[in-house]
Amino acid sequence: MPKPTAPRRPGFLSLDELRVLAADGTIDTVVLAFTDMQGRLQGKRLSAEFFLAEVAGAHAEGCNYLLAVDVEMNTVDGYAMSSWERGYGDFALVPDIATLRLVPWQEGTALLLADLAWEDDSPVVASPRQILKAQANRLAQRGWTALAGTELEFIVFTDSYEQAQAQGFRDLTPANQYNVDYSILGTSRVEPLLRRVRLGMAGAGLYVESSKGECNLGQHEIAFRYADAVTTCDNHSIYKTGAKEIAAAEGMSITFMAKPNEREGNSCHIHLSLRDQAGNPVLAGDRRHGLSRLGEHFLAGQLAGLPELMLFHAPNINSYKRYLPGSFAPTAVRWGVDNRTCAYRLVGHGLSLRAENRVPGGDVNPYLAVAAMIAAGLDGIERELPLEPPHQGNAYADPGPRVAGTLRDALEEWEKSQLAREALGNDVVEHYANHARVEIAAFDAAVTDWELRRGFERM
Repeated sequence: MPKPTAPRRPGFLSLDELRVLAADGTIDTVVLAFTDMQGRLQGKRLSAEFFLAEVAGAHAEGCNYLLAVDVEMNTVDGYAMSSWERGYGDFALVPDIATLRLVPWQEGTALLLADLAWEDDSPVVASPRQILKAQANRLAQRGWTALAGTELEFIVFTDSYEQAQAQGFRDLTPANQYNVDYSILGTSRVEPLLRRVRLGMAGAGLYVESSKGECNLGQHEIAFRYADAVTTCDNHSIYKTGAKEIAAAEGMSITFMAKPNEREGNSCHIHLSLRDQAGNPVLAGDRRHGLSRLGEHFLAGQLAGLPELMLFHAPNINSYKRYLPGSFAPTAVRWGVDNRTCAYRLVGHGLSLRAENRVPGGDVNPYLAVAAMIAAGLDGIERELPLEPPHQGNAYADPGPRVAGTLRDALEEWEKSQLAREALGNDVVEHYANHARVEIAAFDAAVTDWELRRGFERM
């Protein structure tokens, strides 16, 4: 028998509750948003009256270029779904009413997420949320549900975003001046901001577990309770945007860049496990290291598929700057039991047994990374891939397979990946290949500070 549905968390709203809050003036604005390729919330702020009257039971519209632009919102060539030739028409933002919630850090505001559809109601397959839902549906056909948790690191600066931009993002002041990893004293310096973020997220329906300091100057992490994969990625996107908005309101700034400076980068470790319809673990069992036979195949598939699907784990030029020996970002495609030098770390026991993917950085789009993990794991199950022995010791010294060193390398593997095309579809593969090509071309054309410092006078 399926497990009973968990009670709704405080902060979530039904449409009837929104109507009451709109009628008494408590809520006047409804944000309808979706997560774009870059992992950002995009959408519209609607009056509560208009949302309830016209949108809640139907949809809103948005230009389809929102899934076909670069990070600076420039239109670029190469996308089949959106172009000058196709006229840059609209797609529909279809509200997912189950995601409706309060936004405590914005006055009079509620928010909900949307799925994207075309005029004929068919899904926009390149939408990150739809990509993950497609993989979740593959699990559902087997009677399984994916549970996921993301651990997202960030660096806090006392400079505002406007000050940071005016300074060319240089000579910024981190909120901590020394390594505050697990330090109660050090993190207390930033606790007013962190507490506001934690309370804001709790008020928006997220289950906050903890916050802690990290290694880089001003670096912190707020951890949230795991949930089903789509819910976790929804929460991740809302949290990432909300944390930036709260920091901006405090005259500070937060960055989730994978590698904003030469010290430790921002990671986003992703934990993933599977449950059956009765709530029993699928990956845990009585084989070595507490895995089931399916668990061994699932983990083997993730290792085998990682090089081909790296583009979904590390989507930007900067993503690859994290992968350095001794950096706590993995370089070896290996797994280990509670071994932080490996790409995958097996942690927990029994019901809590799970694989932690240590590859993604803070810039990852969680929907895409989790979709890639599920797709690769299912491939391992379908092909009954054997699991190699766990790595013992320092995986940085391992001579075996490595994670991609550049976005260009990841793109090459992605474009020739049969796994990606079979699991995700050709349309998705080509769409995100173009995204990578656009980023590579923009980087190749840029004149960097490094080049100016070395060549302006001395060359």
